[in-house]
Amino acid sequence: MLMSLMDNKNFGFGTQIRKSPYFESTVKWGATGFSVYNHMYIPRDFGSPEQNFWNLIEKAILCDVAVERQVEITGPDAYKFTQLLTPRDLSKLAIGQCKYVLITNNEGGILNDPVLLRLAENHFWLSLADSDVLLWAQGVAVNSGLNVKITEPDVSPLQLQGPTSGEIMIKLFGDSIKELKYYWLKEYNLNGIPLIVSRTGWSSELGYEIYLRDGSRGNDLYEKIMEAGKEYGLKPGHTSSIRRIEGGMLSYHADADINTNPFELGLDRLINLDSEINFIGKEALKKIKQEGIKRKQVGLELDCNPLKGPNTTFWPILKNDKIIGKVTSAVYSPRLKKNIALAMIEINQSEIGSKLKVKTENGDFKCTIVEKPFYDPKKKIASS
Repeated sequence: MLMSLMDNKNFGFGTQIRKSPYFESTVKWGATGFSVYNHMYIPRDFGSPEQNFWNLIEKAILCDVAVERQVEITGPDAYKFTQLLTPRDLSKLAIGQCKYVLITNNEGGILNDPVLLRLAENHFWLSLADSDVLLWAQGVAVNSGLNVKITEPDVSPLQLQGPTSGEIMIKLFGDSIKELKYYWLKEYNLNGIPLIVSRTGWSSELGYEIYLRDGSRGNDLYEKIMEAGKEYGLKPGHTSSIRRIEGGMLSYHADADINTNPFELGLDRLINLDSEINFIGKEALKKIKQEGIKRKQVGLELDCNPLKGPNTTFWPILKNDKIIGKVTSAVYSPRLKKNIALAMIEINQSEIGSKLKVKTENGDFKCTIVEKPFYDPKKKIASS
């Protein structure tokens, strides 16, 4: 759902959809379209998506991602409970470290793919994609027999992403920020604004996530960052579908959902079945691994004129007029000068180089299965 602001700054669906702490600033800086994610508005339109992409990969963009709500897990059994939620072994997760994890249900289906932050021995945040994991975690806690508290804290992230983001962060926080390693976090205070900063992001570019811990200071923080970034080419922006598809990054509800298991996505590295850890879905995932998957995610190149925007429906993929899968995310990459896509197809039709057909609302087009990610597959840019 995308709602245009147009000339009405009081738009909305009522108080049941929340506005982020940065809402006023994003409108001031040119946001004209919003979607809804985790029951909150997220800016999706600052003009041209292609220009937003170039701003990201050439300089830097600031994105309001307060919709990435946090599930906060505290209490004496917080570590044991957090491990119960995810198949990834957390035994080596240090205080101050982050990890990309999956949340699975009892059938091994994916409920979310958050970034997990460990703030203290028994203090964790799950920084969520779009789904109600807070309710899931609270429900699991009821009969877990574990002493934990599960809440949504007053925490709202911004993403500062792009090649000049490091220089902007030095201007804001000083040289010590250079010591922050990829997928680590540190607590900061910026002119009285309490923050957690992590070297993470949803762009496959060098970047940081800045977690505001006082929602009343949202517009102050946004304006301070935009001012600091002026000399470094910082622009207001939104998460880039072009760059995330180039990087093969998942969008929950599009590329994965409750009926998708981790093995179909090639995320075996996030599943630790042979360890002693206990987690929800372990037996189901063992069975899936033993029996083998029936479909898998692949990369596609589409042979058609440049797509005018990302797909808004799942496009069927056909071979010999039989549906064998679907396109989940597709976009035109102006850098690669190709239409690229992520797709889920039958395992016996997934060989690299296979020629298939995709059916869209604008006609049928040829497509080819290719390697993914499409750009910087080793994530050298983001981790540098």
